[in-house]
Amino acid sequence: MSEKFDCHYCRDPLQGKKYVQKDGHHCCLKCFDKFCANTCVECRKPISADAKEVHYKNRYWHDTCFRCAKCLHPLASETFVSKDGKILCNKCATREDSPRCKGCFKAIVAGDQNVEYKGTIWHKDCFTCSNCKQVIGTGSFFPKGEDFYCVTCHETKFAKHCKLAGQRFTAVEDQYYCVDCYKNFVAKKCAGCKNPITGFGKGSSVVAYEGQSWHDYCFHCKKCSVNLANKRFVFHNEQVYCPDCAKKL
Repeated sequence: MSEKFDCHYCRDPLQGKKYVQKDGHHCCLKCFDKFCANTCVECRKPISADAKEVHYKNRYWHDTCFRCAKCLHPLASETFVSKDGKILCNKCATREDSPRCKGCFKAIVAGDQNVEYKGTIWHKDCFTCSNCKQVIGTGSFFPKGEDFYCVTCHETKFAKHCKLAGQRFTAVEDQYYCVDCYKNFVAKKCAGCKNPITGFGKGSSVVAYEGQSWHDYCFHCKKCSVNLANKRFVFHNEQVYCPDCAKKL
């Protein structure tokens, strides 16, 4: 008498039927799914005997469930990266490791044009003026707190402007300045009194020597204080002396 050829679990005869041999036992397909099949970590359903299975580090997937966690691209027959328990395609894995744009918060990947300032990074087209919203990109800009301004908006919003009507003014390189702005931003400083040399009023005459400038009334001997404007003098150790005092040095 021949030995019975039955399912190890349900004892149904397997003669003429599909079956699976598992751990030295024969079992029908139904019992295989119920008692032996691995569970897919994605859909949580058993991976039947006639399904294709992907196995990685003691985890199992249906081949159709093995996809990139980000873009859902099928990966059963492609290379992949495992990161923090997630399966990623190579493209998404690269994006995961890439810095994030301060403007749009999306990844900045190799080949993207970007702007970096004090450890913060933007896509080139995301780096915009806080006022006019136009793209600054790699152009000149002015930081102001957490904001950034293009040159035009910074000039309009923050620069001081002269009102010349009815006031004395001067011109430097085709730019016009009122007296106050000329003194504060343009005029050279007197090497003697350290005040600006405006060319207005007292001391309108200037003495210049070796890259330094003086009001005419400030140009005097370091020792005897005699005024030396339009007179002979000796320049020694960045100081001005009359010829007599210079002989005593």
